Amino acid sequence: MLDPIQLKIGKIYKAESGRVLASLIRILGDLDLAEEALQDAFSVAMQKWPIDGLPKNPYSWLVSTGKFKAIDMIRRVGRGKELLVEKMYLDEEEFNENSSDYVNYEKHLIEDDQLRLIFFCCNPLLPMDSRIALALRDVCGMSTAEIAKAFLLPVETIKKRISRAKALIKEKNIPYDIPSKVELVERVNAALAVIYLVFNEGYAASSGESHIRRELTEEAIFLSRQLMELVATPESIGLLALMLLQESRRQARVTNVGDIIPLDEQDRSLWDQALIREGVLLIETAVMSGRLGSYTLQAAIASVHALADSVQNTQWQLIIDYYDMLLSINPSPVVELNRAIAVGMLEGPEVGLALLEGLLEDKKLSSYHTIYAVQADFYKKLRLFDKAINAYQRAIELVRQEPEKRYLNKQLADIS
Repeated sequence: MLDPIQLKIGKIYKAESGRVLASLIRILGDLDLAEEALQDAFSVAMQKWPIDGLPKNPYSWLVSTGKFKAIDMIRRVGRGKELLVEKMYLDEEEFNENSSDYVNYEKHLIEDDQLRLIFFCCNPLLPMDSRIALALRDVCGMSTAEIAKAFLLPVETIKKRISRAKALIKEKNIPYDIPSKVELVERVNAALAVIYLVFNEGYAASSGESHIRRELTEEAIFLSRQLMELVATPESIGLLALMLLQESRRQARVTNVGDIIPLDEQDRSLWDQALIREGVLLIETAVMSGRLGSYTLQAAIASVHALADSVQNTQWQLIIDYYDMLLSINPSPVVELNRAIAVGMLEGPEVGLALLEGLLEDKKLSSYHTIYAVQADFYKKLRLFDKAINAYQRAIELVRQEPEKRYLNKQLADIS
């Protein structure tokens, strides 16, 4: 069993690994070497921190340790990078770590490194699917399994995409920099897709002990704000609006012990009205452009939920209309599922179930636990308890997140 310090190190890895890796790539100029250095730094942390205690600044400690581990590797294998080693030593001496100048310099570097890394991973020379998979792993430290869940794809497929991306980076000698304004436009859509999937993993984790991974939602919102400052397109504005509206409900979505609270049971007085107001204003700005993209439409759907005072008083027809528009520009089985839920809320569970039956023919959705959970909920409302039990059992077999599993087991127990 892990001790409290080791558990904290695990949390620090989730929160800081992307930032640390980004800085190590800038310093070392080599993705593979930086990834090795990151793992070495955390290995040393697992050995030293339980004895010495957590450092005051884990990010700086990890970057410094990773850097010197990389220096050792360079010297050991004789890669002929003496000038790189000398440069790394000079960088170390440039500032006093305790000075205010150093703190400001470090903050600037972290922010630049994060953007530099995300655009590095989203270079148009890489296939779109490989860009997103690589950035999700390297920017936010998501595991291959987490990325596979986000894509509804096998783990091996994601491994191949990441390997292909890394091979192309070497083959094309892709630079590690923030692109010019002209190049930036080419990469922005891939960057938005990365940020969107990062937020989704934080909003409802694909696996693990926590339903919400706050470090990922905050990371995604931070990156979205940074990106919007560089390229304020309708979709970059719409994505930030979507995330703010979803984040506004965070305090009401789980109990103090991390159990899920469904939408119809949430205390809406806990919803963050400041985030809702900011999100709605951003939607208005995006809509005024006359170009309604996928993120802006999803934000519009989220705003309908955010502005309703109850599930019963939600404008479900408006939500369905938005989903119809979304499907016309971005057909997706998950969007179809969400639309079916909205139809079921408006027209009744029988209609919703009929739509779900058709969607279950899609191979991606047939292995997606959420569709069975929704199916079970509709059956329960119709008092078809035997069918509800079967659907809950199937959802429980497929779910990988512990809070969702506890929630589904509770629903099952209530009707068994």
